Amino acid sequence: MNAINHSAAAPNMGRKDPLARRLLKLIGAENLSLMIALAIMVALICSQTEFFFSARNILNIGQNMAVMGLIAVGMTLVIVSAGLDISVGSIAGCASVVCALMVSQAGTVLGGVAFGIGIGAILGLVNATIINYLRVNPVVATLATFSAFRGVAFLIAPGGRPVGALDPNLAWLGSGRILQIGSFPGLPVAFIILIIAAIAGHFIMTSTVFGRSIYSMGGNPAAARLAGIKLTRMRFIIYAISGALSGLAGVIVTARTSSGQPASGTQGLELEAITAVFLGGALLAGGKGTIMGTMLAVLLLATLSNGMNLLGIPTFYQLVAKGLLLVIAVAIGQWRLARAERRQARLAATGGN
Repeated sequence: MNAINHSAAAPNMGRKDPLARRLLKLIGAENLSLMIALAIMVALICSQTEFFFSARNILNIGQNMAVMGLIAVGMTLVIVSAGLDISVGSIAGCASVVCALMVSQAGTVLGGVAFGIGIGAILGLVNATIINYLRVNPVVATLATFSAFRGVAFLIAPGGRPVGALDPNLAWLGSGRILQIGSFPGLPVAFIILIIAAIAGHFIMTSTVFGRSIYSMGGNPAAARLAGIKLTRMRFIIYAISGALSGLAGVIVTARTSSGQPASGTQGLELEAITAVFLGGALLAGGKGTIMGTMLAVLLLATLSNGMNLLGIPTFYQLVAKGLLLVIAVAIGQWRLARAERRQARLAATGGN
């Protein structure tokens, strides 16, 4: 009997999963709705304009994803850990100005990039310090630092105006392209940076003890503490990573505009990043969310903005649409949470039968 079972199981052990199943596992079944929504949106846009699928426009979407996407990767870690960071746009503004000052006054692009990322990490640590030691709710704490960091960005910019940073090496980070072969215009460098950050974030969240600890502290902080997870230290690391990625986003802004932009924090970057994370399946209560879902949502938001621009829809309508998407995303997340709780209650009532 054992031999029969062994021989019957052997073909299954050697059989590889179909490609479609492996893709579904990578994307996540919970993200299929995002894929469907994206396909419908692309179909609607293409029915109204013939320019959407041009190579230049597709690459522009990829390039425009970079700033929001980098912030959203860090925001995913924060929200999954049951936190929130409203100050990320202001952090990007500070980093943008610091990077521009280093390039214009010290003449070092590498130093500008390093200082931009570094100031982002430091400001992230400031947020974590307020949350950890002053016991301030993350929403209130980062709402306060959103305003404070924005003021700092304007204070360090001479006269509160954009700081010029004309350097071809820096500009290459924001608008340069690689792999330009034949008629292919090449991949935007900023998009490649986003992909590297997303892959790193996905690996951390799915394949490391640190990533599993993030889910644990978001899902059940008391149990995580009893399991030996140092919540205070975890929060410092998470907010520092989020701040560093926001700083890198600010550097990309400087590279694209050839100037440090203290007003970056007033352009709704935090709203877009938070919307992307919730659209990607994260819960407001924490403990759930993926980098893959966030990146699909970033692509959906970037496609929406690009399509509206191609169709000549005014900017204020775009703001209304993004606000509605945030409400819908949070509502869907709360509905999923309530459904899961009801299912667990039914299982508990029936003894798991």
